[in-house]
Amino acid sequence: MMEKALEELRVLDLSTGLTGLLITKYLADHGAEVVWIESRAHLDICRTNAPFREGKVHPDYAAQATTALTSRYSFGLNMSKPGSKEVIQRLVEWGDIVVQSFRPGVLKEWGIAYEQISRLKPELIMLSISIYGLTGPRAGTPGWGQKTQGFQGLPYFTGWSDLPGVSVPLAFSDVSTPWLGLCALMAAVDYRRRTGRGQHIDFAQIEAALHFIPGHYLLDYFVNGRESERKENRCDYACPHGVYPCRGDDRWCAITVFCDQEWEALCCAMGDPSWAKQEKFCTLRGRKAHEEELDVHIGEWTRKFSPEEVMGQLQASGVACGVVQNCEDLMDSDPQLKYRQYWWKLSRPGLGECVHPAWPVRLTETPCELRATPCFGEDTGYVCREFLKMSEQEINSLREQDVLEFGY
Repeated sequence: MMEKALEELRVLDLSTGLTGLLITKYLADHGAEVVWIESRAHLDICRTNAPFREGKVHPDYAAQATTALTSRYSFGLNMSKPGSKEVIQRLVEWGDIVVQSFRPGVLKEWGIAYEQISRLKPELIMLSISIYGLTGPRAGTPGWGQKTQGFQGLPYFTGWSDLPGVSVPLAFSDVSTPWLGLCALMAAVDYRRRTGRGQHIDFAQIEAALHFIPGHYLLDYFVNGRESERKENRCDYACPHGVYPCRGDDRWCAITVFCDQEWEALCCAMGDPSWAKQEKFCTLRGRKAHEEELDVHIGEWTRKFSPEEVMGQLQASGVACGVVQNCEDLMDSDPQLKYRQYWWKLSRPGLGECVHPAWPVRLTETPCELRATPCFGEDTGYVCREFLKMSEQEINSLREQDVLEFGY
């Protein structure tokens, strides 16, 4: 067994929703001992979101939980019961890092707010995740990633120019912002390694999400006072720039041309059609002025081929082009993902074998190693015995009081 990059870290995960869980997934997959608290009284959205394996609506069969909760320990704890706060406090004492996403004030009620713990454990690192941050007029306002999209401005820039803006179906900030929080957390770990002191990280999702709005839109408004419009698939400094129909049912490819040399290469790949020699298409300015007509011509050519054939021809000619891949393409056909062994197959009793995405970052000396997602409360007894050093009598007593939860 090779050494794991983070195997000496102990993490108490009190987060809900994808942002915190993806941060701790990275830690767990790279060797950290991550204990995630969950409860039947308030199942996490990852446990309740469809789809479910074989259509069985059950927390252990949720697809989102299967991919997002790998390599950690599931600890069932009902925080509404007397005695639960003492268990949480013991877990905090055990851990090096606490990741939490409760509204401000909750941890103070439990006696584990950072200002309370740091006096006794100055080396503790706490990452507090919220929509708006812990300070300011909106601090403490609850919300999910879908709400963040609106404040981020994403729906304003997404959709067709003649229709209202739309949000993407997934909570975009949940999957785009964790890496900023993770970088801050790793910086705090490095700081503690050098100084022996921990930190409290105030992570506001809305501020992190703003980094994924095109910066030139904001700069254009700041400098010129000009509101950007929805661009659809278009680009101000490239033409053609869009997604074009190909042979087959709902098959498409994306093509981008930035300069006249790439335009000439595209024309050559298409067989130098006569329409492409018209003066109006010879410059970027001309192509932008006649973009709709240009898209029709290119679409007539791409329809003759599969998207893979179009991509092969154009990439060989030096033109940026890619297949718009569906799930079947990604999991069964993509040669790059196959070569990189991106998909991992993990098995779990009851659920069977499932495919999991690997991490795009490969560490040669300390590679990640995924373990299958635990069932709800699967590790409650193990954590009590091995990490908290509880006796069987104490475990049974807390179980009888419904403080500890074992399975669903």
